[in-house]
Amino acid sequence: MNWVTMAHAMGTAGQSGGGQGAGGGLAAFVPLILMVVIFYFLLIRPQQKRQKEHRMMLQNLRKGDVVLTQGGIQGRITGLTDSVVTLEIADKVRVKVQRGYIAGLVSRGEAKEKEEDEEKA
Repeated sequence: MNWVTMAHAMGTAGQSGGGQGAGGGLAAFVPLILMVVIFYFLLIRPQQKRQKEHRMMLQNLRKGDVVLTQGGIQGRITGLTDSVVTLEIADKVRVKVQRGYIAGLVSRGEAKEKEEDEEKA
């Protein structure tokens, strides 16, 4: 017996054995739908929440804040525009970075500057 006739015989035997009925087609999609729901709650939704928090952090940046870039450079903000942040990474050394490349806020600047001024006095 060759493979074609065996596959044909198995296919016709499964169909004549009662079939799946109307509910069988929907039952086949339940695992797929369940996987989509699990992916949404475990992967997509937390990622959207992190993106929203990052966007809010970028909007709330102000002069004097100490930030960390995605490249690993840490610096104090000395200038802001809509799309560019000027960072002072050392005395009299300033770099311009796109606002989207700011990875996170290290500390708020005003409180930190007051502490440094008090230490000097």
